[in-house]
Amino acid sequence: MSTWAIGDLQGCYDVTQRLLERIRFDPAVDRLWFCGDLVNRGGQSIETLRLVHSLREVSHVVLGNHDLSLLAIGERSPEDQRKVNADLQGVLFAEDAPELLAWLRKQKLAHVDRELGWMMVHAGLAPKWTTQLAERHAREIEARLQGENYRKLFRNMYGDGPDWSPRLSGPERDRAIINIFTRMRYCSPRGRIAFDQKGEPGSQPPGLYPWFSVPGRAQRDLKVVCGHWSALGLFVGQGVHAIDTGAVWSGKLTALQLDAETLHVVQVPGRDVAAPTPRQRPPKPHRPQHDQRRRDGREKQREKSPEKLPVPEMGSE
Repeated sequence: MSTWAIGDLQGCYDVTQRLLERIRFDPAVDRLWFCGDLVNRGGQSIETLRLVHSLREVSHVVLGNHDLSLLAIGERSPEDQRKVNADLQGVLFAEDAPELLAWLRKQKLAHVDRELGWMMVHAGLAPKWTTQLAERHAREIEARLQGENYRKLFRNMYGDGPDWSPRLSGPERDRAIINIFTRMRYCSPRGRIAFDQKGEPGSQPPGLYPWFSVPGRAQRDLKVVCGHWSALGLFVGQGVHAIDTGAVWSGKLTALQLDAETLHVVQVPGRDVAAPTPRQRPPKPHRPQHDQRRRDGREKQREKSPEKLPVPEMGSE
């Protein structure tokens, strides 16, 4: 019996099948952990989602930013849904879309196995979060996702702020937690996320650190496996195993055996498609907390604009 964590699939069904064959996955005895971003960009999102759904009894999934965007778009009108890319439309207008999306909405933001000694998240953890705190905050959002008012969560989750504080409440608290779990790469020692910084370590401005190497960060009692950061590539260090290796853009799809006594990584080539040139955004000035309410109002206005629907903020990374 083996337990494998697998990096971001992003709708790469053929690649995923090759990796499962390469690790000789046997659903009768083996288990899988998927690090999120199951869908979008790979051209085979519906096939990929169906595959992971078919393995639901022997796998664990955490939600990535692309998965949450798909769920949010799934609550919009058919007219608006036709404005997203063809890959996501293939999911939204599939006959089994209600079943697949209902299942996806029940997945976690953090999966923990203390006996095995691992925590899985999509992107990262706030500098001051222990694994216990992270699990508690993940359960907050999961309860809302699975509750009667989940549509309200989707309406309010878009936006780059506010900065995390344990004193936050309501939609701002939800958004801050979601951003940490699904969008974090670099942050300041106080935990302010630099959303515009996506390159490899060394490319960031002074004062920013990869989330796993922030000075003064909390000590954690579990190893962490994550995805999301394809420019980082395969990274093992400081208690973190980052395994998004860019399968959707000519990189590789990576599997990490979690119950191996030594590091055991298996990779297969990804799609033969070059990554698009990233759009450069100027760094956003840090806004004082009291300005956040006005900013959130502008965020909500942008959500309502049809021109923004094809590339929502949560799924743009």
